[in-house]
Amino acid sequence: MVHLKGRDILSVADLSKDEIYAILEETKRLKKLSFKDGSSLLQNRVLGLLFEKPSTRTRTSFEVAMFQLGGNAIYLRSDELQLRRGEPIKDTARVLSQYLNGLVIRIHEQETLDQFAEHSKIPIINGLSDLEHPTQILCDLYTILEAKGKLEGLKLAWIGDGNNVCNSWLLGCSIIGMDIVVACPKGYEPNERILERAREYAAISNSKLSVINDPREAVKDADVLYTDVWVSMGQEEEVKERRRAFKGYQIDDALIKVAKDDAIVMHCLPAHRGMEITDEALEGKQSVIWRQSENKLHGAKAILGSIIP
Repeated sequence: MVHLKGRDILSVADLSKDEIYAILEETKRLKKLSFKDGSSLLQNRVLGLLFEKPSTRTRTSFEVAMFQLGGNAIYLRSDELQLRRGEPIKDTARVLSQYLNGLVIRIHEQETLDQFAEHSKIPIINGLSDLEHPTQILCDLYTILEAKGKLEGLKLAWIGDGNNVCNSWLLGCSIIGMDIVVACPKGYEPNERILERAREYAAISNSKLSVINDPREAVKDADVLYTDVWVSMGQEEEVKERRRAFKGYQIDDALIKVAKDDAIVMHCLPAHRGMEITDEALEGKQSVIWRQSENKLHGAKAILGSIIP
């Protein structure tokens, strides 16, 4: 029996393989239930969402998830809190712990998230930081499992920037036993510390992990093609430079044909159509992107239901 109540999820690596599968199984169970059937799981609980960055899917999925499980959600803009006026993070964390049953944080720096977790008595969930996006990967693992019927032994090809989502995929794949090849331009590789940790997990799970520069080589025999924006939030001044660097790192029909015939195409959204992915690839028959976005709601319900006491 896997027990997750009261746990933080700051990184994919906060969870074992068995714990990840437990969340995926709960996602499956909750997806099958009607709204009414799951509406008392978190009755009288309140979730806070403290966001420094804009959000469509993460914010909405967690708010709706909490509502469908019988609880309530409060959106907390960081610029409207006393944090803006210099209140220490540890003070804010202690106060919010007295009011809330859980807190999703979407933050610029992972260090801020870690400080919240250190001083909070409630579960803290990383809704995206500069280093990781663990809830995205947990939800996406369910979409892959739903589409392929298994996870272990599959190959995921990441095409593009070695960003926070990529970092979490490296950890998620290596823990669960999936192979992963990251294809990115020189200078845009994933975090080295994350890579080192992922290699340690890969040695245990017998999965394969590599970082290369050739997208076509990366997608050979791939079961999953995954990409994200070339220019993440906070990198707007680098648009021209990044567009030059990532030329050739686009998921299009030609690249999809190099992968397995039944490969699926994924994108965590928002997408810049015509940049990291073509409109045809995003809307094509091998795309599971809209199912992927739907499953963020069911995955959010599973995460909240699993960890909020």
